[in-house]
Amino acid sequence: MKKIILIFSILGLSILSVNPCFAIKIGLQTDTDYIAIGTSVKGTIIDANTNHTICDLDKMKGYVIKPYHNLMAILYKGTYYKIESDNIVIKPAEPGFVSAKGKWYRGIIMIQNKNGKLTVINNVSLEDYIKGVVPSEMPASWAIEAHKAQAIAARSYALANLGKRAKFGYDLKDTPEDQAYGGASKETPETNYAVEQTKGIVLTYNMKVINAYYSASAGGQTSVSSWGGNLPYLRSVPSFDENIKKNGHGVGMSQHGANNLAKQGYNAYQILQYFYKDVKFARVDEKSYN
Repeated sequence: MKKIILIFSILGLSILSVNPCFAIKIGLQTDTDYIAIGTSVKGTIIDANTNHTICDLDKMKGYVIKPYHNLMAILYKGTYYKIESDNIVIKPAEPGFVSAKGKWYRGIIMIQNKNGKLTVINNVSLEDYIKGVVPSEMPASWAIEAHKAQAIAARSYALANLGKRAKFGYDLKDTPEDQAYGGASKETPETNYAVEQTKGIVLTYNMKVINAYYSASAGGQTSVSSWGGNLPYLRSVPSFDENIKKNGHGVGMSQHGANNLAKQGYNAYQILQYFYKDVKFARVDEKSYN
């Protein structure tokens, strides 16, 4: 690998206020005919329109929710029961997890009947969301400083793109179209540590959180995005991944490159300042998203 000397100045963190976003809404499924749900502890189904409890859920038991005309029905032990709502919330009665798509999630699950099809949303705190993104986007076996860089980039992307999928009723998808997100089922101690060590930290340019694009590998040189609107903080640089075939759009941070730099001794802040031009770090005011 070609050796390049990287020189950085690490600045003190400023406090950045953003619009209140104590939780982020992640689309798990759209236009589906049914969804299997459950809770790890005793749970409840709440009518989101009235905030009234519809029924209780037994812990570690499986249920199926289906559309029923413009309302919903729940299947339990072979029998369907009508739910008098088109908008429900699945919530643990105590700290625990909710299940959907065969995975466990933190936060709550929202289910909406839209034109006879279900939209399934995980409403989760920003930091818990990032805990499910980092190990979905980057192997848990990689270097801790690469995990930290990924956490900061993912947090920045999420905040810069709040409301991107608003027409569907949520902020972001759970796929690489936005960011891969596997919920609590994907969490590991190593990646959770990286998220906790960078809590609230984001990348900024001109005091605004940046759209921190990243991809698996750039094949030796990152690209300047035309579809990103020629953003001033995106630049083309050697990506430190020239032995790896390009995988993804190649814009912004190369994940393989970040791991290679981390293994050479660079920290997360140095890695990010290398891949993004003239950026600064800020810590989002915790009151704005907790």
